[in-house]
Amino acid sequence: MNWKTDYRSFYYASAPEPEDPDLDPARTALLCIDVQDYGLDLPEDPDQRALWEPFQLRMRQTVLPNLRALQDAFRGKGMDVLHARIACLLEDGRDRSLSQKKPGWNNLLMPLDSQASQIAPEVAPAEDEIVVTKTTDSALTGTSLRLTLHNMGIRNVVVAGIYTDQCISSTVRSLADESFNVLVIEDCCAAGTMELHRHELEVINMIYCHVMSSQELAGFLDLAL
Repeated sequence: MNWKTDYRSFYYASAPEPEDPDLDPARTALLCIDVQDYGLDLPEDPDQRALWEPFQLRMRQTVLPNLRALQDAFRGKGMDVLHARIACLLEDGRDRSLSQKKPGWNNLLMPLDSQASQIAPEVAPAEDEIVVTKTTDSALTGTSLRLTLHNMGIRNVVVAGIYTDQCISSTVRSLADESFNVLVIEDCCAAGTMELHRHELEVINMIYCHVMSSQELAGFLDLAL
């Protein structure tokens, strides 16, 4: 992968190559979004199971091991790792945003203490790591995350998790609107299909964030992956 030229949409097809990012470790944090138990179980329906098997394969073989390695590398350098998860505070989910109440797949009724709302053990928070709970797609909307990042002196946010075309994209756009520098790590994210994953990366790249691989990021931060 070449982050300077890949994942370019029509709008940026002829844009000049971006400069290398200046990533001060003290001002750079990893934000892990919605890697929860609800997204790691195959449906019981055979037809739905077949549709979701490629996503599960990507999660097990690519996203979870790469994200865990990235978390460990950040922790090893004393850099901040933060987490966001979807969960409702009321059992009936009345506190959820409209996008999570509409009928269909995105109708996520996951109370705070339910198993489905727990962060996957492979990438679970370490001691003294911040976890924000959201009832929206964006991890900034309706949480204290923006203020928390500001108070910690963070300017560069490395984003990973699921789903690329939903909560990742919404969070990236919110971070960009708040003038954070955002990097999305392609091999630490997934969408329902690779087509959706790639399309969304092309939509957000070069305007709301820069998209790169975990190995490319490691080169800029001198991380051992």
